[in-house]
Amino acid sequence: MERVALLRTSGRRLLQRCGRPRPLVPAASSSAPRRRLTSSSASPSSSSSSSRGGSSRLLAAAAPLHLHAAGRYWPLTAPGLARRLSVPAVSTSPSPVPSDTDDVHEYAAKLGFEKVSEQVIDECKSAAVLYKHKKTGAEVMSVANDDENKVFGIVFRTPPKNSTGIPHILEHSVLCGSRKYPLKEPFVELLKGSLHTFLNAFTYPDRTCYPVASTNTKDFYNLVDVYLDAVFFPKCVEDFQTFQQEGWHYELNSPEEEISYKGVVFNEMKGVYSQPDNIMGRVSQQALSPDNTYGVDSGGDPNDIPKLTFEEFKEFHSKFYHPSNARIWFYGDDDTKERLRILSEYLDLFEASPARNESKVMPQKLFKEPVRIAEKYPAGQEGDLKKKYMVCTNWLLSEEPLDVETELALGFLDHLLLGTPASPLRRILLESGLGEAIVGGGVEDELLQPQFSIGLKGVSEDNIEKVEELVMQILKNLAEEGFAPEAVEASMNTIEFSLRENNTGSFPRGLSLMLRSMGKWIYDMDPFEPLKYEQPLQQLKARIAEKGSKAVFSPLIEKYILNNVHRVTVEMQPDPEKASRDEAAEKEILKQVKSSMTQEDLAELARATKELKDKQETPDPPEALKAVPSLSLQDIHKKPIHVPIEVGEINGVKVLQHDLFTNDVVYSEVVFDMGSMKKEHLQLLPLFCQSLLEMGTKDMDFVQLNQLIGRKTGGISVYPLTSSIKGKEDPLTRIVVRGKAMSTRVEDLFHLMNCLLQDVQFTEQQRFKQFVSQSKARMENRLRGSGHGIAAARMDAKLNAAGWISEQLGGVSYLEYLRDLETKIDQDWDRISASLEEMRKSLFSKEGCLINITSDSKNLEKSGQHIAKFLDALPSAPSLGSDPWLSRLPSVNEAIVIPTQVNYVGKAGNLYQSGYQLNGSAYVISKHISNTWLWDRVRVSGGCSIA
Repeated sequence: MERVALLRTSGRRLLQRCGRPRPLVPAASSSAPRRRLTSSSASPSSSSSSSRGGSSRLLAAAAPLHLHAAGRYWPLTAPGLARRLSVPAVSTSPSPVPSDTDDVHEYAAKLGFEKVSEQVIDECKSAAVLYKHKKTGAEVMSVANDDENKVFGIVFRTPPKNSTGIPHILEHSVLCGSRKYPLKEPFVELLKGSLHTFLNAFTYPDRTCYPVASTNTKDFYNLVDVYLDAVFFPKCVEDFQTFQQEGWHYELNSPEEEISYKGVVFNEMKGVYSQPDNIMGRVSQQALSPDNTYGVDSGGDPNDIPKLTFEEFKEFHSKFYHPSNARIWFYGDDDTKERLRILSEYLDLFEASPARNESKVMPQKLFKEPVRIAEKYPAGQEGDLKKKYMVCTNWLLSEEPLDVETELALGFLDHLLLGTPASPLRRILLESGLGEAIVGGGVEDELLQPQFSIGLKGVSEDNIEKVEELVMQILKNLAEEGFAPEAVEASMNTIEFSLRENNTGSFPRGLSLMLRSMGKWIYDMDPFEPLKYEQPLQQLKARIAEKGSKAVFSPLIEKYILNNVHRVTVEMQPDPEKASRDEAAEKEILKQVKSSMTQEDLAELARATKELKDKQETPDPPEALKAVPSLSLQDIHKKPIHVPIEVGEINGVKVLQHDLFTNDVVYSEVVFDMGSMKKEHLQLLPLFCQSLLEMGTKDMDFVQLNQLIGRKTGGISVYPLTSSIKGKEDPLTRIVVRGKAMSTRVEDLFHLMNCLLQDVQFTEQQRFKQFVSQSKARMENRLRGSGHGIAAARMDAKLNAAGWISEQLGGVSYLEYLRDLETKIDQDWDRISASLEEMRKSLFSKEGCLINITSDSKNLEKSGQHIAKFLDALPSAPSLGSDPWLSRLPSVNEAIVIPTQVNYVGKAGNLYQSGYQLNGSAYVISKHISNTWLWDRVRVSGGCSIA
């Protein structure tokens, strides 16, 4: 067994405000839930090597919303190294379920609901009805269609007044037992016996959401009932120990020891407050809105969490977790009458309350003049600290809600400015050499008032003001000159493609729609509006066609950015001593707490600590466990879902075809064997993939090439794939070129793929240098924010060759390689450029190639000729051969020191070396241990997260 620990040197990380990049081809994200997460930020985030979509609420339809690891909203796109070679998520759209609507409304009236509005949403082929519960005022959106992946969500407006983290702690705590389900953790029991496709809860800066999803109707209603009972009748408001466990408490094992803070949320937020990007985001958001609820942290500041009392905690639940303050969402193919019946059983138990008025979020009044703020962040000792400054300029765009067309136009503007590597604001900032990577997420509109943020990190101290000046100059030039017609066309095609494709991957489509609708609904605006993009999209396109893009976008830049004095510039200064000062300050507070206690007090605290641990480690009685609903084998479909596959051949290359309805979209993957690539070139591979997408050809610079891809396709990406093979030492190593296009553009898709693979010139030294700096900044950020992933990769690299390869391409070894490479580019560019060209020749050959394509039969047949032409253009060079990639990291225990307040610890072993034969039992055992012993010991008793 090997152990890897990432040890803290203390420090802080705050919730990040970042943009909403859209993956060009959404990768399949795991449906396994992440335990309750939180955020004091507004907008989902994800990463993509080649595209970032517009941030309008309407544009959020295009892809699943994504979840920041600290708790921002939704599953992350799988990193390129971990992506599976699989059939792309199929772009089917639900259809309205025909029903006797008069009969449904009559039944609803009998249950105490009145119809507020009813609309057919053509964009998602659904019939939606907004109901209001007469007695309490609870609002219910019932969306009916033929989507079997049913979704329920209940959302409360929960604006905090301070940074003690009440909404976040309460979000954790209500799922720790309830009236009908009096277990310690019914949430965990649901994980064990449910077929859920989504099961989680999460905290926004001003609201708390509890969504579930399942394709099994019985399972779905079980989940709905557990969640409704949890939010309305939780045990935590009567159980001080739940508050201690999930929030915070003093821990003292014996009177002779030192007192420490413990608590799941407290420890979680210490981790969140250890990442510089998140500190920047928190400071920016609070500085932009100092006078309303966004001026505090709903997730909780570790300095303030211990100020929260149990009485305040109970009062917050009583005030805001009430039907009068609830927005409830149902979506899918289940019985609309049954939805209302289940709800009425709960809602009828309450009387109306003033919670809806008391929870209203008031807008931040716009400033009269700009503001500058300087904050310190904890930095490590490595590198030149004078080049580790960060600067971000932020605007609050409006005091009043924007109309839907303006929101859509701002989303398009955001994509034009920052959406792709060729976007001018992003490109010019990075090419300036003033910093290493972009910070700030562009337009953010998930909260009451939209904002815009942009800046750089890895900035020298003497370049801080130059960054802000450059941002303003770029925006001024764009307002005066407008955008290139090719850029506008590419942006329009990319966003419209995503909207119409409506591909959310494995993320429930109904949940994506719920979050879009909630962006308006939670502020007492029209919940239907964000779901209907067609009319405003056509109106925007007509305005651009009639008046030109400059007449549309330049006034937006001038009004909302250049002439807007509600501007906050945040400068983050590296401070290697800050972490130790913060840790010393916490120890001093705890020392004073202990010194104020008598011996009797200390003995009582030690007794209470033991009592809490004993409760945490005591299993629930069998009669309590029986209360949680579960499925029997009879409730589960015995036949797996069949994905059609036909294995064929074109020009001697194997072709896998999947005949599925995809809304006229053709999804394609071209897979090449990496086995002939030299081992010495391995760590260049991520940069090689980026160079293919972000360098130019003989005939086009990279901006023109990027725009052409945007105009003709739905996107192209290139990434490596590695995996162990059952029964073999040698790993599977492949490079995947993935793309998608409408059926009428398949010829363009394969032509552009061929252009990327064969025509891109590896001659742009400065651009390559930017790639290295950006990658290094990303890896340094990941080291602090995703230490569990770093530790897991490190352990895997000790156990098998595939793990070693992945760690070389995305772990600590890769970060060390990037740091070394950055110092050598100027002196050694000719060798690096030659290596990139040699990699191309060794990788892209017809030998060992595989094509994977998905669409309906008609489009598959038509695509054959374009595939054949693409294959004919590939070289037929024989494999050069390579040394076997059977390396491992040394099988020793490790400790890697990083500047963070939390430790990341992992332990691993190779079961196969002990004689284990793969038969599925390890998966069952792993899940059982994770949801029982590890959960109880590590998460519940230890207050830590399980990765």
